[in-house]
Amino acid sequence: MLKKFSITTNKRDEMIEITRDVQKMVDELNIQEGLAVVYCPHTTASITINENADPDVKRDMMRRFDEVYPWEHELDRHMEGNTAAHMKSSTVGASQHVIITNGQLLLGTWQGIYFCEYDGPRKRTYYVKVLADS
Repeated sequence: MLKKFSITTNKRDEMIEITRDVQKMVDELNIQEGLAVVYCPHTTASITINENADPDVKRDMMRRFDEVYPWEHELDRHMEGNTAAHMKSSTVGASQHVIITNGQLLLGTWQGIYFCEYDGPRKRTYYVKVLADS
């Protein structure tokens, strides 16, 4: 089963937790064992799994990405001016795979699934494909 989700981001750089949406899909499909693939079809956004307990982690990550990939760089030639967003997206990656066991996403105690925006605010989409064990 494949489902398309819509999401609206509010800032240029932002991490939005989407774990509940993915788990809700697993619940609705009544999948007990399998795999969930979360995919972002954008070149300036990504999907990651990281800590969901302390909001400082998200802030620190975005700050550090800006240090490594500054928004403006004198040598960047991309006419849209968002080379940093492309670099961040490529570094983090377009998708994540999460094991489903006993009807639950197999995530660590402090882990959550995040949609990461690097060139917002925008209206975005992401996809979740759930594969059930046979």
